[in-house]
Amino acid sequence: MTEKEYKDKLTPEQYYVLREKGTERPFTGEYNTHYEDGVYSCAACGNDLFKSDQKFDSGCGWPSFDDEIEGAIERKRDTTHGMIRTEIMCSNCGSHLGHVFNDGPTPSGIRHCVNSLSLEFKKEE
Repeated sequence: MTEKEYKDKLTPEQYYVLREKGTERPFTGEYNTHYEDGVYSCAACGNDLFKSDQKFDSGCGWPSFDDEIEGAIERKRDTTHGMIRTEIMCSNCGSHLGHVFNDGPTPSGIRHCVNSLSLEFKKEE
């Protein structure tokens, strides 16, 4: 898709997060405390990213997942805002999802910290 097509498809807030690498305010996202069974996909392209059984409450204010669907996520070093982090992006369209940290409380020790605005949820039938 072109940037114009993304702008036409997404809300201004989604475009800011997904295409301009923005961040929504903590504890404001629709999926922060959402725990239905299903799959979380990229709001920009529909690529399946996370299964609901990978989601946990990290207390950080954003949806957190301890693992992704294999091949769904790309990682890139992010040195913005005076920090060194690992950005996560949709492997299909390159849209910004959030960041991944090695401080998760689950056995994997991983916390994918994801903006709700970058996600859509498909309920399990």
